[in-house]
Amino acid sequence: MSSVDALIAHTLGITEDRVTSALEYQSIREWDSLGHVSLMAALETAYGVTIDDELTLALRSVPAIRAFAEGSAPDGAPAPAERPTVHRGLDGVSFDRTTITRIDGAEGVLEYRGYSIHDLAERASFEEVAHLLVHGELPDADALTAFAKELRAARALPRPVLDLARSLAHAHPMEALRTCVSALGAFGPRREAGADESYEEARETGIALIARIPMIVAAHHAFRNGREPSIPADETSYAEAFLTALLGERPTPAAVRFINKGFIVHADHSSNASAFAARVAIGSRAGMTAAVTAAVATFAGSVHGGAAERVVRLVDQVGSPERAREYVAELRGRGEPVMGFGHRVYRTEDPRVRHLRATVVELSRERDDHRGLDILDAVAEAMRPYGRYGLAPNVDLYAGLAYRLLGLPDDLAVPLFVVGRTAGWVAQALEQQANNVLIRPLLEYVGPRGRRFPADRKAVGR
Repeated sequence: MSSVDALIAHTLGITEDRVTSALEYQSIREWDSLGHVSLMAALETAYGVTIDDELTLALRSVPAIRAFAEGSAPDGAPAPAERPTVHRGLDGVSFDRTTITRIDGAEGVLEYRGYSIHDLAERASFEEVAHLLVHGELPDADALTAFAKELRAARALPRPVLDLARSLAHAHPMEALRTCVSALGAFGPRREAGADESYEEARETGIALIARIPMIVAAHHAFRNGREPSIPADETSYAEAFLTALLGERPTPAAVRFINKGFIVHADHSSNASAFAARVAIGSRAGMTAAVTAAVATFAGSVHGGAAERVVRLVDQVGSPERAREYVAELRGRGEPVMGFGHRVYRTEDPRVRHLRATVVELSRERDDHRGLDILDAVAEAMRPYGRYGLAPNVDLYAGLAYRLLGLPDDLAVPLFVVGRTAGWVAQALEQQANNVLIRPLLEYVGPRGRRFPADRKAVGR
């Protein structure tokens, strides 16, 4: 084994036989964001070089690192001509065009339909942003009134779905949400056998889902706390209606401002895993409810939306601001990630972070509880040296703490993210349907070929 292979094995904490040409970033648990940073730091020390952001992105596979160590180009030798280029995880592949969301990971830019997330988070209501995503433009006063009325009219849940949520009171909120969203599909408009959902029908269903998903989250939370859910029928805002249903009482203005801003910054993020799942589902003509159900199921994964629930435990694990540097050093020594840092797209600070931190500051001041904020800020400072590798704070870092300050359990962090993200999923699914092509990528077969079935083998069970 070469010296660079040994370095890779030692840094990632794996056995040397696992360092093969097929090994690459995120293909194993040990080679996660923090593992990649540790690997870049080890290469810098071993070869006396400075690895910049561009090279960090290039050195994401064993062949690329071997080529770098040998003095070749960072991307290694070209693949044999007869073999297709494989982009694992579709990394770096643009599978279609969009007018919904623009992300510039190098500059930390996020825009919905051309509008900066900073302007939207500070000046817009969630209803305006949902209209922007679903209809393509910010609404004027009349359009906003009509859209808000449409959302209010769709809040009520079918009784069987409420009963289902009650029966799942013991379940994790994401499991209950996934199941209840799927069940909503049984209560939509009936179509003739074999008839596909039209674009207008899909949009109508999507808007109803934007209205009903927060009510499912609130109803399930009420049932597991031994109370009957109450779905507001008045003309309160989307954010206030949700919090009222969730908490069973009127929320404070600061809480409403946070939820409104949180929903906006979570609303869409281009072709992430859950949005891609929604596009695959609706691209097969499965319909809007199926598309959003697929997105919810995908979002629950621990390396996608599910990470939000794990991040909030950071406050408990660190314990005090003074222990932040020691905590980061301990995790790095074990090759484990520091939750709340690093992103597949952003190479600088996630532009959504500043808005969530600002609301945490306001909620901490309102509740006279600054401990959690001080701990997270101290961890962010301890992680600052890794920022040049693209390991900066991400959207999850402060969101979970805000939910705690509202008195909500940690396991609601992901469902609350879903409430905001639903508008983006609906927009993504509608865009896919409007100019649809069945998403059907290929797999390169690398298994055995031409195997013969044993002539003397007897059928099992006969």
